[in-house]
Amino acid sequence: AERRGSAVAQAPSPCLLSSFAPGSRNGKAADHEYVILFSISSRPGSLQELLVFFKDAGVNLTKIESRPSQIYPNEYQISVTTRSPLANVQNTVEKLKMTTSVTVLDNNPDTKNPTWFPRKMADLDMFASRVYSAGSELESDHPGFKDPVYRARRQELADLATSYRYGDKLPRVSYSEQETKTWGEVFRKLTSLYPTHACAEHLRVFPLLIENCGYREDNIPQMEDVSNFLHQSTGFRLRPV
Repeated sequence: AERRGSAVAQAPSPCLLSSFAPGSRNGKAADHEYVILFSISSRPGSLQELLVFFKDAGVNLTKIESRPSQIYPNEYQISVTTRSPLANVQNTVEKLKMTTSVTVLDNNPDTKNPTWFPRKMADLDMFASRVYSAGSELESDHPGFKDPVYRARRQELADLATSYRYGDKLPRVSYSEQETKTWGEVFRKLTSLYPTHACAEHLRVFPLLIENCGYREDNIPQMEDVSNFLHQSTGFRLRPV
């Protein structure tokens, strides 16, 4: 699910920079943008004292942001952005870590980069081809492992997900009579258990899904219908994976 807005790091923690920017060589700059998050105490000159580390290491800052900490009333969270070489950034971070907590985020969307995060919804397209397709990679103990029809159907649905790009209309699936029948069996069983086993939140929302999203015994809901209702109600939206 996606939601408009931005996430705020409230409590940066120490981290290493060794695995960041796997495309760099000999400390030279790759085309990466680094965001360094750290904390300072709320007193005159505290930020200036730490900015000296950036100057001494030759790190040029393209953006500086600050905001009061929502956890510690006497601290501020500082976010600085740079495209300086990795070696310079590492040097600065090591000095910062001697006086405050530090987190470094790298915009390189590599699967080995633990700090990358999407900054806009279209960034999620970078991972479209990395989802577990389950069409050719089922474990041998999976119930559908020896079922060629099931595997082909799984691959077909996986292809819809991997080909989707942000801005496209969500794909609608044509479900077979057998798939709809199976859905109906599950639908009847679960709905019979909801009054005694479901939480209050589910009991409140499920009738809305029936009314707005096509949840019925004889109909498998389409992702687009669910996503549109979800977006209108909460601001979240769905994408296939």
